[in-house]
Amino acid sequence: MSLLLTGATIIDGVSDGGAEGRSILVENGRITAIGRREDIAVPADAEIVDHSGRFVIPGLMNANVHLLVNALYETLVRYDGRYEDLITEAAQVALKAGLTTVFDTWGPRRALMTVRDRINRGETVGSRIRCAGNIVGFDGPFSGDFDGRIPGVGTSYFVERVNAAWVENTGRHLMWLEPHEVGKEVRGYIERGIDFVKYASNEHGGIAAGAFLVFSERTQRAIVEEVHRAGLTAQAHATSVEGLRIAVDAGCDLVQHPNTTGPTEIPDDLLEQFARTGSGAAVFPVTENGLDFLKSSISDFEWTMWKASDANTRNLISAGANILLANDGGIFAPEVLQEPMIKGTWNGMPEEEALGRLATGHFVWLRAMEEKGMKPMDLLHAATRNIAKAYHVDDDLGTLEVGKIADMVVLDHDPLQGAKNYESIHAVIKDGVRVDLGALPEQRLLTAELAGPIEEEARYAKALHHGARLPGCPSCL
Repeated sequence: MSLLLTGATIIDGVSDGGAEGRSILVENGRITAIGRREDIAVPADAEIVDHSGRFVIPGLMNANVHLLVNALYETLVRYDGRYEDLITEAAQVALKAGLTTVFDTWGPRRALMTVRDRINRGETVGSRIRCAGNIVGFDGPFSGDFDGRIPGVGTSYFVERVNAAWVENTGRHLMWLEPHEVGKEVRGYIERGIDFVKYASNEHGGIAAGAFLVFSERTQRAIVEEVHRAGLTAQAHATSVEGLRIAVDAGCDLVQHPNTTGPTEIPDDLLEQFARTGSGAAVFPVTENGLDFLKSSISDFEWTMWKASDANTRNLISAGANILLANDGGIFAPEVLQEPMIKGTWNGMPEEEALGRLATGHFVWLRAMEEKGMKPMDLLHAATRNIAKAYHVDDDLGTLEVGKIADMVVLDHDPLQGAKNYESIHAVIKDGVRVDLGALPEQRLLTAELAGPIEEEARYAKALHHGARLPGCPSCL
């Protein structure tokens, strides 16, 4: 099948700007010509689409999503045995939002790979998925690494089955092992078919807000060496300056949320090292309005951490680090977003500032980085070319060049004139095929509207009012 896009301004991600009035010819899913229409030999059966006045950019990418981020007890009970359906829904939400390729950095490996392969075979529509499965060194969703409330509430049968689906042989037990033994376990996990490896340099949550190290410097080097030996990319979850330094020293191809280093800012020598090595910095920025919301909603200590994170983001830009668009993008069920535990956190920010949304968070990221001084073409590179290079898929993806896979987004407004214009999506093309945006997602699960109240709720009398605790027995306080 052939497709010819005509009349648009092509922003290919290679040139310094856009080329007006150009055409792109796509054949069998790849770009075969870019130029003026009169200079292109167009097959007689080609579908021709006029995009005069519009702007064509490479398909957007996200370096850190979680297609099954809503790994909460209620959700996993409700959709037990249907993880693939939730992941498919998320992949379709991402594609509708212009993300033609996403890198899932934490989730149930087998379910992610199943959906990945269905999409690759053309059996279902969705963003191209590359996945890591579990974060090496972390326990499962129902553990102290994520939600430690559930063991003892859910049955051991269900809790352990869920944790096993995420962890397999890559959990906290690795912390007891010698570096070469950890490397052997990582090798076995790679052989199950994942696309890259993400490991924990720092803890997740725990009792120290991410300050504790998970693996020693020797072990981190052993992990990275094993991953590179397999021809894959290695990345680290880092949330402290020391965790970040060890990960970069170990040779990670990219580091997730390196701007998040607790209340301590990244020192100049480490900023310089980041820029010098070219390790990808998958930063998590917050808009100015988002920062104002957080400041009014969180404790003073938490605010010192967000303040340092913002300074780190600006300093990484100034240092010339290789910055990647990333946001932990996922879909939260509407009832979850109403919970007090979510409100007042970065996931509880107003929708227009909420970085962690799969459908819109990348737009928030682009606006936030624009506010912090990132240049227009650098923004485009961070959302396309830089990610492709960091994950070693730039032979096929990341720019609009002859021979590459035809992933494109058509915008009504010029993205180089303002990050807000990335939201003006007119069309998405993946593998050379126009996506029916109106049909996505095909099955609404977590994106479905919250069901209305049942009739009994109107008559429901609660035992105690909400708010301040009523006076009572001191032993109950």
